[in-house]
Amino acid sequence: MESSLVSTEPQRRRPGARGTPQPQPQPKLPLADDPADAWDRPLRPIKDLDEVARAYPGRKLTLDSERKPLEFYGPPDEPNAFSMDSLEFFLVIAQFFREALPLRLILLMIACQKAGGRIPLTQDEMAHVLDVARTKVNEALQEVMGHGIVFRVKRGVYQFNPPYSYRVAEFIPGTETMDAQFIRVDQHETIAKIRADESLPDLVRFPSLERMRQEIERMREERAKMRAERRRERVQQKEKEAEQ
Repeated sequence: MESSLVSTEPQRRRPGARGTPQPQPQPKLPLADDPADAWDRPLRPIKDLDEVARAYPGRKLTLDSERKPLEFYGPPDEPNAFSMDSLEFFLVIAQFFREALPLRLILLMIACQKAGGRIPLTQDEMAHVLDVARTKVNEALQEVMGHGIVFRVKRGVYQFNPPYSYRVAEFIPGTETMDAQFIRVDQHETIAKIRADESLPDLVRFPSLERMRQEIERMREERAKMRAERRRERVQQKEKEAEQ
C-alpha cells in the first residue's frame, strides 16, 4: 500500500546551495552588425597585449614586423612599372601562331614596352636578342602587325594596341645626373589617339580577336582534312602492298 505522502512524479535534482556555474559569454569582436563596417573605424592603439589576450580568450595572438610595400607596386604615390595584358589575347595567339618566332617576338615586345605601350626596338636589336636572322624577324613582325597587335610609329619605334598589352606606368630610378621620374599614361588616352588617327588601318583603330578566332577554326578544319587525306593514303598504300 503506497503512502499518499510519496509522490509518483519523478524526482528532479535540485541545485545545491552554491548552484551550477553558468558559462560566461564570449566577448564579441568590436564590430557592427555588418563586418564591413569595421573598415571605416579607426584602429585603437594597443598598449598591453595581456589585456587583448584576456579580452579574447582562446584566440591566438601573433606578432610580426611591419610589412614593406611590395617592390612590384612600390610606394602608393609612385608605383613601379606594371603592365596589363589580355588573357584572352594570350589564349588566342597561343592557338593561332604555329611557329615559335612570332610568339617570341610578341613576348620580347611586351617586355621592352615603355609607359603607354611604346616599343623602342629596331629589327636589328630584335634579331640580336632572339638570335635569329633579321629577315626572319621582319617576316614575323609583318605577320604580327598584320593582325593589328602592334603598329609602326616610326623607324625603330612600335606601338602596342592597348587592348592586347599595355604598360600603364613606369618608375625610372634617379642617378647622380638625373632625378627619379614617374611616368604614367592612361590607357583610354592612347586608345582615343589611335582611333582618331584615320591613317591607321581599321584593324588597328578598332582591334578585335574575332578574326583570329575565325582563322583558328579555318586552320583547324584544313589540318583535319590534311590528316584525313594522309590516313587514306596510308590505307591505300597498305592495300597495294598486300595485293602485291
